[in-house]
Amino acid sequence: MAQFRLEGSKVLAVTLGGGGDAVKAKNGSMVAYDGEMAFKKMSGGGEGMRGMVTRRLTGEQMTVMEVKGQGTCYFADRASDISLVRLNGEKLHVEASNLLCTDGGLRTGTTFTGLRGASQGNGLFTTSVEGTGQAALMSDGPAVLLRVTPQTPLQVDPGAYVAHQGDLRQSFQSGVNFRTLMGEGSGEAFQIRFEGQGVVYVQPSERNTLGGDV
Repeated sequence: MAQFRLEGSKVLAVTLGGGGDAVKAKNGSMVAYDGEMAFKKMSGGGEGMRGMVTRRLTGEQMTVMEVKGQGTCYFADRASDISLVRLNGEKLHVEASNLLCTDGGLRTGTTFTGLRGASQGNGLFTTSVEGTGQAALMSDGPAVLLRVTPQTPLQVDPGAYVAHQGDLRQSFQSGVNFRTLMGEGSGEAFQIRFEGQGVVYVQPSERNTLGGDV
């Protein structure tokens, strides 16, 4: 299995031992490698034709490449901060633009998320990663891990959302965010409400969304 480690906070180093070891990474994110590596561009972030068609219909773009070989490959993207997530049979939900790299043994696909995707202009689907292995997430600034319990639900601005995992339920509600309060937004702003048991990754910077103008 591929070995993931961070070199600082903005570069991911993945060591492949040969023998079929592989990872899937954001296309164009390789910055250096040593040893013998083979790179193959893959169409669509999801597995199979269904994932490709879903992404084309929703407008969500996630072009990935498969990396195989023996040695160490280094990945980075626009100096984004990187967080490692280890999965042991669980499912991780992540925005396509925040996913840098996954172990080749993890299954990726698309998951319906409803209004949140529409409010961001990225379609109605987000990326799911499932199985046993590691995944690397990107964020604009160091990601913050927030825990959700039955006693402490969480509201998140769609522009700050990165990923979530666990037994969580999502609902979408109109509300007021800081940009609206400061007079920088217009109309209704949408928030994501998480209830249940799990964790949510958020970034300390908001991507541009349509939610504040709906």
